[in-house]
Amino acid sequence: MAWDLLEALGNILNVLDLFAGSSSSARINYSDKPTKKKKTKYLTEKVSADFIVAAVVLLFFVFKDSLPEKNYLQTLIVISLIGAAISGVLFFLLHVLELYYFKSFFKLLLFSSSVILFFISLVLYIYFRSGLFL
Repeated sequence: MAWDLLEALGNILNVLDLFAGSSSSARINYSDKPTKKKKTKYLTEKVSADFIVAAVVLLFFVFKDSLPEKNYLQTLIVISLIGAAISGVLFFLLHVLELYYFKSFFKLLLFSSSVILFFISLVLYIYFRSGLFL
C-alpha cells in the first residue's frame, strides 16, 4: 500500500511539472557549455599599469612647479608614510574580501608597489595643490 501511495505521489508531481512548464528546463543539453565569467589574462598587469599612469600624472602636476623649501624632506617622509598607511588599509580590505591573491610574486610586487606609488602621489597632490597646508 505504501508503494502505491508513493507511485501516485510521483505521478502527481510529474503532472504538476508538465503544467508548470519546467519540463523544458529539466531537459539537459550536453552541447551547451557552462557559462563562466571570463577573467582577462593580464588583469593584474592592466590594473597596475592604470595605477602607475595615474600616479605619474599626479606627480607631474605636483612637481611641475617648484616646491616650498621649508621642511621639504620631513614633509615628503610624512606624506610617504600616510600614503603607505592608506595602501595598507586597502590591502587589508582586499585580504578580508579574499581578493588579495596572486599567482606569482612578481604580480604581487607589481600591484603592491603601484598602489603604494599611487596613494603617495595622491596625498602629495592633495597636500601641495590644496593650499590648506602651505
